[in-house]
Order: sequence, then C-alpha cells, then structure tokens
Amino acid sequence: MTSALALPDTGVVPTHPRLDALVARARERAKAARVRIGLVHPCDTAAIDAASRIADAGLAQPVLIGPREAIARAAGAAGIDAGNFEIIDCSDTAAESAVRATALARSGVVGALMKGSLHTDELMSAVVDKHIGLRGETRISHVFLFDLPRYPKLLGLTDCVVNIAPSLDAKRDILGNAIGLLRKLGTAKPKVGIVAAVETVNPAIPATVDAQALVALARAGAWPGALVEGPFGFDNVISAEAARIKKMASGVSGDADLLLVPDLNAGNMLYKSFTYIGGGECAGLVLGARVPIVLTSRADSLPSRIASAALAVLAASEEDG
Repeated sequence: MTSALALPDTGVVPTHPRLDALVARARERAKAARVRIGLVHPCDTAAIDAASRIADAGLAQPVLIGPREAIARAAGAAGIDAGNFEIIDCSDTAAESAVRATALARSGVVGALMKGSLHTDELMSAVVDKHIGLRGETRISHVFLFDLPRYPKLLGLTDCVVNIAPSLDAKRDILGNAIGLLRKLGTAKPKVGIVAAVETVNPAIPATVDAQALVALARAGAWPGALVEGPFGFDNVISAEAARIKKMASGVSGDADLLLVPDLNAGNMLYKSFTYIGGGECAGLVLGARVPIVLTSRADSLPSRIASAALAVLAASEEDG
C-alpha cells in the first residue's frame, strides 16, 4: 500500500506497513465469513473501482445500492462488469439510495456501509434520522487511523469529520467510541492524549478545561484500562523529548494510540497535514451507529479506501482474532 504523495524534500514515496497489516488481518478474517458492505449510490468510476478492488482483495462482499442504470454506466466507464455484483435497485436520487441503505443495514442485510458518489450530508442525514436511521446508544463520531512514516505505530485521530464543535458530553462519547474500536483491534490499554493549543489548563481556552474534565472521568473509571492524559500541546503529545524539555511527566507522550482534537477545524487541518505534508495514509470510520460506516472523499487515495473497508470489516466483527 503506497501513497501518491512523496515526502517533501526527498521525493521518496512512503510505504505504510501498518495499514498493510490491517488489510491483511481483515482479509484473514474474511476467510471465515465475508461482511456484506453496502456501497451507497456508487454511480462513478471511483466507487465502482473501489467495490471491485474490495472484492478482488477478498475483504468483503460489496452490495451496490443505487439506480441500476447509473451503476451500469459507471461500471462500463471503469471497464468493470456490473454483473459481478449484487445490485439493489433504487430510484435515481441519492437520498433514496441513502434511505434504502440504512434500512438494509438496520435489518441486517448488510453489515457495514460505504459512501459512494453521493454527498456526505445526504448519507449522514439518513443515518442520523431519529425514526429510520442507525443511531446507537452513543453520539455518532468519526475516527481516522494513521500510518505515519515518523511515528512507530498506528495513530488514531478523532473527530475530524462529523462533530463540528463538540461539547464535553459529546467528547465523552467521541472518546468512548474510539477507545472501543482500539480495543476491538487488540489495544487492550489505549494511551490517549487530549490535544489543545497549550498543555496547561487555561479557562480562556475551553478545550483545556474539557481536557481536565475528561482526564478526571478517566480516573473515575469511565474507560477502564485506558490511560487518558491532557491537555497536551501537539508537540509534547507526539514527542517524549518535547515533554521532557517542558518537564512533563507522562505515560502517553511519544506513545499515544489516540489523539482527541478540540473541534473539527483543528482536527480537519491536522488530518490533511498528516496526509499532504507528513506522507501519512489513513483508514477512516464512522462509529456509534448500528453498523460501521466508511465516508470516502473524492480526494481519497485508493489505498485509503481499501484500508477503510478493511477497518469496517474488523469493526463489524463481534470478536477480535
């Protein structure tokens, strides 16, 4: 799995062995039973190509949910035989595809969903609908798992996509969702850093106050086994040396499994910096719904789409290993 982006100044295209391992693990899991992934409104060549690659890799069984004729046209343009896939025909509107997909997920016909060529808000409006959607017991959130060339393991980043300016209660759910995923992937004692602009609690910076409250919740047993610390500046959560220079005693610094960002602005810019400057590649997933959901972007690389599907396969499994 490689990125299309070279690291600045070197011209070197980084490899991403940790995401490779994630995909291999999902492929091994699929040998026992393939998860049916519903591709919602896959009416462009990128979506059809992703479906074909997912099937060819033995990761999952793609089910195409959308208007049959538009899907067939996209498949033809991609040089792919639409007859290789199960197609659940819908009307021409993306909204209808989204409603149908959520119904299929709710009834257990598909075990995960993946965004096709519709807009994110078209899919998510159906997912979060109080009457026909896929709301679970917690707030819906999103997490990325990044494979970064200069970091020793996969690094989670949440929430950079769904929650714009989360309250403390929302951050509690966001954190719980992401910790739950890490545990399912085998990280029994996740190390979590709550990131803000500075590493000291300052009432003028609400994110630092929220960080203090979340750390208190962790110490009170909100996430047994997880080590939650903060607030951190980005430098001293990533670098143990930066923390040492600032005389910070931390079990998370330099070894974090997950970063909780203060809001979507900060998270989205950090996520794109990891990708476009840091040479990172990622898998992303919506959590807190009844099934895992992959939200693709037109700018996503094919490796990212495949890794995200692999992550959905692992998240959809009831037990790890």
